[in-house]
Amino acid sequence: MSRSAHPAGPRHADVLPEGHYSAPPADLNTLDPKVWAQTVTRDGDGVLTVGGITATRLAEQHGTPAYIVDEADFRARARAWRTAFGHDADVFYAGKAFLSRAVVRWLHEEGLNLDVCSGGELATALSAGMPADRIAFHGNNKSTEEIRRAITEGVGRIVLDSFQEIVRVAHIARELGTRQRVQIRITVGVEAHTHEFIATAHEDQKFGIPLAGGQAAEAVRRALQLDSLELIGIHSHIGSQIFDMSGFEVAAHRVVGLLKDVRDEHGVELPEIDLGGGLGIAYTSDDDPREPHEIAKALTEIVTRECEAARLRTPRISVEPGRAIVGPTAFTLYEVGTVKPLDGLRTYVSVDGGMSDNIRTALYDAEYTVALVSRTSDAEPMLARVVGKHCESGDIVVKDAFLPADLAPGDLIAVPATGAYCRSMASNYNHVLRPPVVAVNDGESRVIVRRETEEDLLRLDVG
Repeated sequence: MSRSAHPAGPRHADVLPEGHYSAPPADLNTLDPKVWAQTVTRDGDGVLTVGGITATRLAEQHGTPAYIVDEADFRARARAWRTAFGHDADVFYAGKAFLSRAVVRWLHEEGLNLDVCSGGELATALSAGMPADRIAFHGNNKSTEEIRRAITEGVGRIVLDSFQEIVRVAHIARELGTRQRVQIRITVGVEAHTHEFIATAHEDQKFGIPLAGGQAAEAVRRALQLDSLELIGIHSHIGSQIFDMSGFEVAAHRVVGLLKDVRDEHGVELPEIDLGGGLGIAYTSDDDPREPHEIAKALTEIVTRECEAARLRTPRISVEPGRAIVGPTAFTLYEVGTVKPLDGLRTYVSVDGGMSDNIRTALYDAEYTVALVSRTSDAEPMLARVVGKHCESGDIVVKDAFLPADLAPGDLIAVPATGAYCRSMASNYNHVLRPPVVAVNDGESRVIVRRETEEDLLRLDVG
């Protein structure tokens, strides 16, 4: 018998222990460097520090909740990706993970390109000085206005996502008297080992043109016939938060197969292949992500091998890390408001944020870890669920975690690995104000996205 959905949503009553949590760590005060930003440590008083600044000082200066970004860590990860792929490949930071003008400037200075997927992201990139020819424009339903702006500004590539978009971009480029560089995004039928909502290469989803049934080949055929388009390559993205490289191997095999068919039919060897992003990060100590140099080596070898077998020149490879760069560089700093023990179940720890600043737990069943950061504690571990302040039972930030049993209102706790998608997907649910983004570096902090105010909220409400 099928189970009726709860009218408040499928997560409304999901509050009881599932029994899938791990045993408590040996020391609750330890901060796993795999999960936390590179400069995070504890000072002599046991307070978490990042970029040489304590969590307590950050809370005093900027309030809570707040997203705290380790600028040195961000830059180091960006450089690692750039170095790993070298000058014979392109690294596009996926702006959807988190984008601000400060981040655009960091990317520009570290030599990365930028991938945007909306007019707002494009405007942010251009306003911060990213050269338009280093921008790629994605999206499954770009508006006419967005396409016109992208072509007028001279973006380096537009990734075509449908047959209608091929015609739309070609028409606008012709009107503007230019020839636009484009790639065609295809779905290769690879099921990435990830959540259904972030797996993007199987056929039954909204992105791309299916390779199956000859549709991708027909898209190439049409694009090559249009004088206002310069088809430079094929784009494939198989999903997000992926640790297993086997999916990329299958995807590369199928994309190269399409390149071979294009050469055989049209006498054209397309010069580029974009394998997307989606490489995973460590949200908990159980995750085991690969390093950029390992990923670069694996992807380069896969594409080279497939092209040699097909007797094709090896195309220039592009990748699009977003989460893999910004995700580990940040944590969200909260103040504990209430501590509510439920005998025989767990303790509910309510913080001054919640699903408005991190929707990923409710949306994807994402797992996080959490730590007491305003002090250390020798108290026994207690099974806790960190929840927010919203009128929603599914308002869960960390589903199952261990915190010290002496945790009390006023303590500061922090959730690491929140650099990607948390601020980007933040909302004003219950008219809660979105937190600031604070960059820390070498003993100094600065706000790069300010905290919203009630005036901001009311300014949009025209009555």
